[in-house]
Amino acid sequence: MSTLAILLMLGVFLLLAFTGTPVAVAMLSGALVGGLFADVSYATIIGRMFNGVNSVPLMAIPFFMLLAQQMDSSRIAAIIIKFAQSLVGHIRSGLAQVNALFSIMFAGISGSAAADVAANSRVLLPAMKREGYDPASSAALIAAASTIAIMIPPSVMAIIYGAATGVSVSALFLAGFIPGGAVGISLMIYSYFFVKSSAKHERAKFIDVLHAGRRATLPILVPGLILVGMLTGQFTATEAGMVAVIYTTLVVIPILARKHTVRFFRDLIEGGVLTSLPLLAVSCASVFAWLFTYFGGADVVANLMENVGGGGAAATLILLVLLMVIVGQFIDATPAIILFAPIILEIQRSSDINPVHMGVIVIVTMALGMVTPPYGISLLLATSFAKVPFFAGVRKMIPIYSIFAVIILGLILFPDIALWLPRIFVPQAAGCLPAPDISGGFICH
Repeated sequence: MSTLAILLMLGVFLLLAFTGTPVAVAMLSGALVGGLFADVSYATIIGRMFNGVNSVPLMAIPFFMLLAQQMDSSRIAAIIIKFAQSLVGHIRSGLAQVNALFSIMFAGISGSAAADVAANSRVLLPAMKREGYDPASSAALIAAASTIAIMIPPSVMAIIYGAATGVSVSALFLAGFIPGGAVGISLMIYSYFFVKSSAKHERAKFIDVLHAGRRATLPILVPGLILVGMLTGQFTATEAGMVAVIYTTLVVIPILARKHTVRFFRDLIEGGVLTSLPLLAVSCASVFAWLFTYFGGADVVANLMENVGGGGAAATLILLVLLMVIVGQFIDATPAIILFAPIILEIQRSSDINPVHMGVIVIVTMALGMVTPPYGISLLLATSFAKVPFFAGVRKMIPIYSIFAVIILGLILFPDIALWLPRIFVPQAAGCLPAPDISGGFICH
């Protein structure tokens, strides 16, 4: 009976997802079918949906979504782009370099790949077209760079993963710095050698860099404010989002975009709409994952992966990545993480994999899913802004996929890449134990 219930749940979900039904609705439909085979009422299912979003860490999402909306609609993102251009615009394929550097900077403010795509596309795509960049190549570069936003804090994906698995959000934030930065730097190197442009820009004068930097200082301080506050224990991820919104509303916008202050209530509405999308997906995916676990599906998948992988941590992680890449091609990262949470927790219980290490690998893998067909939402948005066919963007993405593959493989084989910063700043959250002597240090394995 359990096997039949699992097959029907997955069958209904996949059928509806493939026919274009919103993923949240498809998952809820699969869960309702599964509920027919379980001793649970529809009231219980609705209660589980509510419990899926009734989480303190998830309360951070509305604030970071509002922050991203404010930065984008007030055009403050353009100020950061101008600063990035003054720093790297003179390098070969200058605007492609600006795209990568801006994404690193803006990722630390928005935490949202969609906001990054929108901001980059509105400012850089017209300029890239004027300078002779291939539109499909531009869309691919913008989409790939936007994924940095779900790796570098304040990553909304890290918040969702932390809420679903109980892993420290602060540790996930820190663990995402190196892979996110590696993606950005790799895209800059790739652009230098393989992206063609007919335009050449002179190096900005030092006074111009100072002027652009002065204008960009206030918004760039946002990620520092968030991280310093969290690492010093002054506030949680949710409180960090509140502080960032207050700082942006009362300091950044009045100084840099004074006329935009009258749009605050519209930003609230649009931020609320943006927030509803991931939270609806989380609630529906939560009840689907709960029933999937209820019927023993998580145990079956986790045991199968461990048996095929021979019990080795690296082999198990590689299998998990391959499975998530396949799933990530068809559903968004948010429901995918909630759906995989029971499997991830089961693997953690029966293996010696650090939870933070596994978390950052999952998040980077989901970032790859945002630019793979047929559901890669970042690539869909970027090609839409560039007005080019989706699969034209996919063709330009093919060599860029290797960048993600190398980074993910590096994270799997060398856990210290991801765990270095968490072990320095939040050692206990990263799995380190207090030293038995009186030195006050920690022992990390």
